[in-house]
Amino acid sequence: MNLSDETDRALSDGKRLVADNRAGGRHRMARSQNSIGSSSAAVKRKNWIDRAKYFAGAVVAILATATVAGLVLESGIGFTGLMMVALGVMAAAFVFANYPKVKTPKRSDLKQGNPKQMVTRVELWLEAQKGLLPDEAAALVDQMGSQLDALETQLESMDETHPAMSEVQELVGEYIPETIDNYLKVPAHLRGEEHAGNTADERLIASLTKLSGEIDRVTRRLAEGALDDLAVKSRYLEYRYGGDELLEDLSSSPDTGVPLPDLSVSTTKQPR
Repeated sequence: MNLSDETDRALSDGKRLVADNRAGGRHRMARSQNSIGSSSAAVKRKNWIDRAKYFAGAVVAILATATVAGLVLESGIGFTGLMMVALGVMAAAFVFANYPKVKTPKRSDLKQGNPKQMVTRVELWLEAQKGLLPDEAAALVDQMGSQLDALETQLESMDETHPAMSEVQELVGEYIPETIDNYLKVPAHLRGEEHAGNTADERLIASLTKLSGEIDRVTRRLAEGALDDLAVKSRYLEYRYGGDELLEDLSSSPDTGVPLPDLSVSTTKQPR
């Protein structure tokens, strides 16, 4: 055994381990599996429900086949048959625990479909990329998930021909994925090196911070109409029912059993 070669190999493995840990290490896979928003979580939940249905169907088919075989064969299926049934159930459990998988949307499809479909696709795409990003950028992606959920709520009540729709599609379906794509094109060992005053990691974090603020701004602007409607309705109710102080006075006054007069009916006598 060449001790020098073993030492060089150990040093090389150690360097790769350090580089992998700096990039997120084993946490990257777990990080990419977490849902960043309710829309992507709903898609994954439906996928698990479908898997459970497929598994249940497979188990029923296996048991039905074993039952028919037991009735047809004179000696029954025997121990070997029982083992085959057990192996079949285990195989079905393994298959449907891993398949079918939720497909990651293609970059070209992110802007397609209605607002809900667009938000869901972008959330799923961001989740697939999150494990490749530095920790601070991954935290910003998680923040964007909740912001996209809030934006989706506003988009559901907005007509697709609304002028703001194109702005939202450009922001969510184009600028966000383009920023991450540009970062991932930089080789991993160069992302921490300074270039033109900043590193690639720093530029990514700054860009995602701006994009996160823009999502919040667009959501607030789209919500202004609903907020105005709520304010108008509140003022009307205050005028109609006299406000909280009048309601408190009415609730504290004794009940005399005499009904209040209906002021909406005119008390003027009609000439005969």
